[in-house]
Amino acid sequence: MSKNNLIQIKTFEFALQVIQLSKQLKENKEPILANQILRCGTSIGANIEEALGGASTRDFLSKCTIAYKEARETKYWLRLIHSSNVGVNLEFHMYEIDSILKILSSIILSTKSSIGKK
Repeated sequence: MSKNNLIQIKTFEFALQVIQLSKQLKENKEPILANQILRCGTSIGANIEEALGGASTRDFLSKCTIAYKEARETKYWLRLIHSSNVGVNLEFHMYEIDSILKILSSIILSTKSSIGKK
């Protein structure tokens, strides 16, 4: 993992936090919510890793777009968990997913712009 790649670092750290959240949800007898948040919350970083190994700029853009969609889905599940009052603290997760979405949006827009200039 690169020491300088902010989105790579943030999505990896976020995935670690999502793993802990999933464990808490399972302890609170919420296995469906636990599995859903685990799947999409860890998928963001996995898609970033794929993007960084992309064969082309378009491949990079495609994987970043998938990561963005997974982040949006993660935000949905976080909102649902929060609204269902299952007794877990989501303050960090909500802050981080908003930060990740902003960074991904910026990456996608700048990459689209660079493709358009070619």
